[in-house]
Amino acid sequence: MKEVYDPEIPVNVYDLGLIYELTINKAREVSILMTFTAPNCPMADQVIAEIQQVVQDVPGVTKCSIELTFDPVWDRSMLSEEARVELGLDYEEDDYGKLDNE
Repeated sequence: MKEVYDPEIPVNVYDLGLIYELTINKAREVSILMTFTAPNCPMADQVIAEIQQVVQDVPGVTKCSIELTFDPVWDRSMLSEEARVELGLDYEEDDYGKLDNE
């Protein structure tokens, strides 16, 4: 999933923190619970299709289903360390972009 990028942010969906849960059952069926940075993302269908394709291309995967949720709502605290570096965000910043000591 690190090959699939958000079309508006130059970071992959995994490091953006959009993937909330990934489960694989004994039949090698993959279930993904994910979100977007905004509920009205105009590219949601395209991103979901790309994720589904890259997961189904993994050898042994028999099926991939994706469920979209907005609970909890995505925020910047969900970014990985790699995403923070890529976006030039200060590690000391809280979810609202202010420094902890302000």
